[in-house]
Amino acid sequence: MSENTRTEIGEIGGEFGLIDRISTFASKQNASSVFGIGDDAAVIEKNDKEFTLVSTDMLLEGIHFDLAYVPLKHLGYKCIAVNASDIAAMNGIPEQVTVSIAISNRFSVEAIEELYQGIQLACNQYKVDLVGGDTTSSISGLMISVTVIGKVNKEAIVYRHTAKEGDVVCVTGDLGGAFLGLTVLQREKEAFKVDKKMEPQLDEREYVIQRQLKPEARLDVIHEMIAKKIVPTAMIDVSDGLASELFHICTKSNVGVTIFDEYIPKSEETKQTAFDFGVDPTTCALNGGEDYELLFTVDKSKVEVMQEFYDVTVIGEIVALEKGMNLVTKAGNPYPLEAQGWNHFKKK
Repeated sequence: MSENTRTEIGEIGGEFGLIDRISTFASKQNASSVFGIGDDAAVIEKNDKEFTLVSTDMLLEGIHFDLAYVPLKHLGYKCIAVNASDIAAMNGIPEQVTVSIAISNRFSVEAIEELYQGIQLACNQYKVDLVGGDTTSSISGLMISVTVIGKVNKEAIVYRHTAKEGDVVCVTGDLGGAFLGLTVLQREKEAFKVDKKMEPQLDEREYVIQRQLKPEARLDVIHEMIAKKIVPTAMIDVSDGLASELFHICTKSNVGVTIFDEYIPKSEETKQTAFDFGVDPTTCALNGGEDYELLFTVDKSKVEVMQEFYDVTVIGEIVALEKGMNLVTKAGNPYPLEAQGWNHFKKK
């Protein structure tokens, strides 16, 4: 590489393009490293029956959260939930976490205790043990790094790259609420800057705000699938928006997809909040992100069983690669999907 060469991260596709570049340097030295960069968690040989799953994530103040409207206890809960979701996306169960933090001198002991109260609440919720971490100082606010360790039976592990033509596409819960919750909170922050005496206008917004501040990892669905002996053909969690996650599955699996607007699950509060802000609820579901629901594919022979699940919706099907990735509107018109979810390194 020339000394004068400079490539902006945005020019190579942002975060995911950068990950692809980094992966070219990551050669495996140990047979126990089964699968590395490129999925929700790394896969490590544990024993004859199980794999160990490892995932890590960073949350930075000013990038991933704003303490102007995010309570520390909620932040602590969320940082565990979103990491547990990565293990769930591999069809696994989380067991341990380590939490490392960097803090500036504006944080008191009581503030850090509040953060860890939220962390412990989430650990209790998901039956996960907090087993360690690190603390250091920061000159740029609060930074949190979480590593989660889980397990999965070898016969049950699910990757992103294993969807096949004819599979049906399913998603848990409902989508778009977290993005709209963030929109509401940001609106209130801006209003408070103008009038310090204003009262937050959060009536009838509790659900979408909760979706943003306190998401839940869908381990309940993983346990239900284990009980019903359902193993998805591919899976990912919805952190960057439905469209972006579909792109990951289809690109990795070398397939196309057709989903139907009328089947994408959206709560009534999500739809009403979207209308109040003058945005399309489907756009919020496709591109909003941070819902942390599970998006997965199953063999079409399992459709009837999936319809018995309490909180799972069939939204489409996997098709041949040459058919592309399309959203079919309620009028029956297909439109190419575009992945417009969160990108940490957007080209300016």
